[in-house]
Amino acid sequence: MRIEDVTLWTRGARHDGTLNLKPHHMVFSWHPPPPPDSPESARPPREKELWITFPMVSYCVYRPTPPQSHQQPSIRIQCRDFKFFAFHFLGENKAREAYERIRSSSCKIGRLDKLLAFSYKPPPAEKPIDGWNIYDARREWKRLGISAKDSEKGWRISEINVDYQYSPTYPALIVVPTRISDNVLNYAGKYRSRARIPALVYRHPINNCSITRSAQPTPGIRGSRNVQDEKLVAAIFATNSGWKPQTAPTSSTTSSSPESSVDNFISSGADSSSVVDPETEDLSDPDESDTIHPKVYGAQQRNMIVDARPTINAMAMQLVGKGSENMDGYKGAQKAYLGIDNIHVMRRSLQKIVDTLSHSDVSAFPPNAEQLAATGWLKHIGNVLEGSALIARTVGIMHSHVLIHCSDGWDRTSQLSALSQICLDPYYRTIDGFIVLVEKDWMSFGHMFRQRSGFLSHEKWFEIENERIAGKSSVNGTSSPSGNPIENATRLAKGFFNRKDESRESLADTTDAEMQNASDSTPASVSTPAPIGSMSGAAEEQRVTKPSEISPVFHQFLDCTYQLLYQHPDRFEYNERFLRRLLYHLYSCQYGTFLFDNEKERVENKAAQRTRSVWDYFLSRRPEFTNPKYDPTVDDSIRGKERMIFPDSRKIRWWPELFGRLDEEMNGKAGPPPGAPAALSPSSSMVSNSSNNPNGLATPSRSGATTPVLADPIVTGVETSEYATGVAAQPKPAASMAQAFASLGIGSGGSSPQPSPQRGRSPRPSREEMEVEMQ
Repeated sequence: MRIEDVTLWTRGARHDGTLNLKPHHMVFSWHPPPPPDSPESARPPREKELWITFPMVSYCVYRPTPPQSHQQPSIRIQCRDFKFFAFHFLGENKAREAYERIRSSSCKIGRLDKLLAFSYKPPPAEKPIDGWNIYDARREWKRLGISAKDSEKGWRISEINVDYQYSPTYPALIVVPTRISDNVLNYAGKYRSRARIPALVYRHPINNCSITRSAQPTPGIRGSRNVQDEKLVAAIFATNSGWKPQTAPTSSTTSSSPESSVDNFISSGADSSSVVDPETEDLSDPDESDTIHPKVYGAQQRNMIVDARPTINAMAMQLVGKGSENMDGYKGAQKAYLGIDNIHVMRRSLQKIVDTLSHSDVSAFPPNAEQLAATGWLKHIGNVLEGSALIARTVGIMHSHVLIHCSDGWDRTSQLSALSQICLDPYYRTIDGFIVLVEKDWMSFGHMFRQRSGFLSHEKWFEIENERIAGKSSVNGTSSPSGNPIENATRLAKGFFNRKDESRESLADTTDAEMQNASDSTPASVSTPAPIGSMSGAAEEQRVTKPSEISPVFHQFLDCTYQLLYQHPDRFEYNERFLRRLLYHLYSCQYGTFLFDNEKERVENKAAQRTRSVWDYFLSRRPEFTNPKYDPTVDDSIRGKERMIFPDSRKIRWWPELFGRLDEEMNGKAGPPPGAPAALSPSSSMVSNSSNNPNGLATPSRSGATTPVLADPIVTGVETSEYATGVAAQPKPAASMAQAFASLGIGSGGSSPQPSPQRGRSPRPSREEMEVEMQ
């Protein structure tokens, strides 16, 4: 469909040209005017084109010509890469036809195999590259020191899920402690949501400590326990028993603390309410009594379970049969609840940014700083980074193990796991290493890309504006006074894109945590795809976009990576544009990498055979995405060259290039950017002086036997088998479930708790904060 005499408005600039609606793109072409000082005989400027793939459209408004008005009908489009366009047409019929074509090409295709990825033909530079085979699980585990021939590190590769029957959302190969058999895993899997058991994602090469991830346990309101899950976690925490590093770290942050020993974390399973099959193998370890107490270099070891949810959200999940660990079964470890909000809060925060920028088609004015600050986006980015730094410090400096989970373990868990590995391991700060990290922690261990990103769009994102835009008309119930035409246009733009969030998630909605059942290069040619036979019926119904499940989870991960890159500009091989283009291709649907939620789906739908990998795009253009400041030197004895890096909360900032803005427009000319989180004060955290830290951050002081490792502002609560803090004003003995819920104001007669000394926030959360950790 080709429409002549169309006017495009973007950033207050006007372009007259032609709109061409192709099967997968809308293409606007125009001839820019010659430069003012060019001679008359000069060749006219080359024609320019703007390509927008239909999945990039996140909101579209058609405005017919108002009665008795000489204004042109228009279509205003908001894209997922934060670009805003307004197309004005000469005739009503052409405008409505274009709107219906854009709408049908975006939200009425109904099937993944109709997206661009299944008909995309790569340019010659991409053809020889096979991005699907860059990540090989066994090769990555071998790099981390784990293989079938090397069991001294305490880990083995289990094939219990090789057919994806054990846990459909987990990878085929799962790394677990050597002492844990598959039979134990079978019973432990029944205790974790979707059988997403604690599994290894990273092993520290110096101290043999680990980062593992899982889904939430299912203790329910009765606080049930599972001895096999407790044994699995205990075995994970004991994998460095007797481990002696080949080379001690030379960084000053890891050499000043005395030697110490760890507790025996093997639980007897007493008072467990789980049922053990009498025919199963003996779960006890014959050598338990002879457990070696290892020498831990750098700090008193204190293994940690990180529950990424705010304390009250995690406890509320027990009302629907899920919840968090009963620490009576995980003695010797501590659990930290983090104040990272759920997907609904993050979605609304991003929408506020969009509302602030929504006048970008008709105006070149910078965004309002107060409105940007009110979005809370930088606070959320800071929280995710603080949680990741807590994990990295615990593993790299405290020489302890960390188990991470949120609800189903594929949103906040993926963020924290991947970011903490970037902080710990220089390999993941290279282009190849970052690709491996994304493939491992997001693709292999699973993330709901389809629902979180909404590739198939939704009818609610397309509207027809029937109200008049005259001076006395209103938008969203507010009058539009006559006056400065630019101000009126800006006000109208905000009104068009100021959508109300209609989602009303609540505990009654469902019972499942965290899950309910324009390019800068010319795209290559496309061909007609073959249908996917397996995508039909009930399975295909689950692929329908649900607006209440959209959330910028992967976007936040890339934003956090940008913060680390900005603060450590010579420690990353990839540049800012690499991250920005990766976010673009998350939504472009030009490649098949992000179209499925886990390994099983990619294998069943033959994604590697039927689509191209997004890594083909980047590796074929490696020089464009390479950071010229990158220095690969790693030396813990040289300040600024240490193996580990950490974020600085004082430097959290807006990512201006992503939003198509200048740095001063988003971050100001001096001082902290609008909405930046406050810098940590010495009194707010149990930390040592930061002046001795080569990364510029305060490091945790050595923990005692009954003292929390950290009291970070991100931590909303700390719990062990002996005490719990963060709910009441002072540490208190572990209480019954009824007492715990009462302390949070849940249930009849519950009184509001006192504010936590660790976090200056109201203990009774708003509905937005409390809104289900489930969909």
